[in-house]
Amino acid sequence: MATDIGLGLKIVGAGIAIGFAALGSGIGQGTAAAAGIGAVSEKEEMMGKSLAFATLVETQAIYGFVIAILILFVI
Repeated sequence: MATDIGLGLKIVGAGIAIGFAALGSGIGQGTAAAAGIGAVSEKEEMMGKSLAFATLVETQAIYGFVIAILILFVI
C-alpha cells in the first residue's frame, strides 16, 4: 500500500515539474519571439540575437524534463 502511494506521488511530482516548466517556457518564448520579430523588422542584423534569445527560454522546459526524469527513475 505504501509503495502505491509513493509511486503516485512520484508521478504527480514529475507531472508538476514538467508542466510548470513547459508553461513558463511557452509564455517566455512567446514574449521573446514577439520582441525578436519586432527587432528584426527594424534591423535585419538582429536576426541572430533574436533567435538566441528565443532558444534560451526553451532551456526551462528541458530542465523541467530532466527533473521529471530524475524524479521518476532516480529517486
